[in-house]
Amino acid sequence: MRIRPVPSVTGALLVLALALPALGTPHAHARARQELPVTIGHRGVPAQAPENTLASIDRAAALGIRWVENDVQRTRDGQLVVLHDTTLERTTDARRRFPGRAPWKVGDFTLAEIETLDAGSWFDRRFAGERVPTLSSYLRRVDHNHQRLLLELKAPELYPGVEQQTVDALRQASWLDRRHVKDRLVVQSFDAASLRTLHRLRPDVKKGFLGAPKTADLRSYAAFADQINPDHGNVTADWVRAVHALNGPHGHRLEIAAWTVDDPARAVRLGRLGVDAIISNAPHVIQAALAEESGEDPFAGVPPEPAAL
Repeated sequence: MRIRPVPSVTGALLVLALALPALGTPHAHARARQELPVTIGHRGVPAQAPENTLASIDRAAALGIRWVENDVQRTRDGQLVVLHDTTLERTTDARRRFPGRAPWKVGDFTLAEIETLDAGSWFDRRFAGERVPTLSSYLRRVDHNHQRLLLELKAPELYPGVEQQTVDALRQASWLDRRHVKDRLVVQSFDAASLRTLHRLRPDVKKGFLGAPKTADLRSYAAFADQINPDHGNVTADWVRAVHALNGPHGHRLEIAAWTVDDPARAVRLGRLGVDAIISNAPHVIQAALAEESGEDPFAGVPPEPAAL
């Protein structure tokens, strides 16, 4: 049985940056595939590898996951690193290595100090020695893996000027050329002011607001955001219809990327409601469930796993 949006939600589900590339299939099959939400690996594939590490996005690539999500923060000496929590304690051995530095805030450590930390052993001994990646190394690996990136500015209020710095890092890594900006990059944040700043700096870059604004407020977000990305528990048919009724700053229908969904049945229901993308800790499981429900091959057209660096 194919996943179909509810009758009140019209149009193809995959547009803008989240659209899957054409796969050269017959027209009827291409239309069916368009109805599948894109699946995005939340911090890579944290169900199988330590989150926000290069190992995690490599695992996503091996599983055929085209889109990965990450979190960006800044060190004490002004370097951008990929880490979710604003402290280092949960996903590194910072407590053991620096016992007198509680609460181990990212912004209190230099890059050199952070690079000494083990960001893999907490997950599994197989990942011992995995490091907290810099944003530049992360961008290189995503490119190498032929993947696409949903980049979150994490707690930008802690890092004044991080919007310009992120733009500079993206430019230095050649991520602001037409190819990347067109369909390989979205920058998101919970902070609307930060996204407005980013929009002034680079109006061409696609942006997502993390949250579920009230219907009456959606139009104000459409001035600077191409996506409205809610907690999946806040998604209803009426809300999806209200979001999709508006166009974003690039003149295209607003998209919805719901997070964080690890239950296949819930993912199928969200697909029927018409969401454009689903962010998951187990994206391979969600992608397979959506495809099974629709009768599609979840990994058709996925490039072969890239060679090791």
